Amino acid sequence: MKRFPEYLVIIEKEKNTYGAYVPDLPGCVAVAKSKARVRKLIEEAITLHLEDMRATGQRIPRPRASYELVSAA
Repeated sequence: MKRFPEYLVIIEKEKNTYGAYVPDLPGCVAVAKSKARVRKLIEEAITLHLEDMRATGQRIPRPRASYELVSAA
C-alpha cells in the first residue's frame, strides 16, 4: 500500500479540550480531552481523509505548510 505524505498538524489547547487541524487538508480536524488522544484522532482523520480523496479520484495535495517559532521583541 502506498504511503501518504506527512502533514503539519496544529494542536491548540482550549479550556477543557485540545483541537487539532491540518492546514493543507481543509476540514481535517479532531477534538479530544487530552493532547495524546487528539494526536491519535488527527492521525486517524488524516488517513481517512486521504483514503477518501484517493477513492474518489481527487488529487492528494503535497504538504506545503511549515512553521517557525518567532519571539516578539
